[in-house]
Amino acid sequence: MWVEIRKTPNLMMAEMWKEFFEGEGIPTMVVPVSGEAPGRELVAYRVLVPEDKKHLTDEILRKL
Repeated sequence: MWVEIRKTPNLMMAEMWKEFFEGEGIPTMVVPVSGEAPGRELVAYRVLVPEDKKHLTDEILRKL
C-alpha cells in the first residue's frame, strides 16, 4: 500500500521530491490530487511512497 508524504502545487515540485526520495533508494510515485490526467503541469500532486518505507522518509525529512 502507498501512503502520501507530500502534496505539491504542481508537477515540477512533485518530480523534484520523487527524484530526491528515489535518490535515497525509496520507490516513489506521483499522482494528481483531483483525479486529473497525469502529466498536467499546473495541477496539485500527491507524492506517495510504500507504507513500509514511510519511517525512512520521515527520518530524511526530519534531517532537512
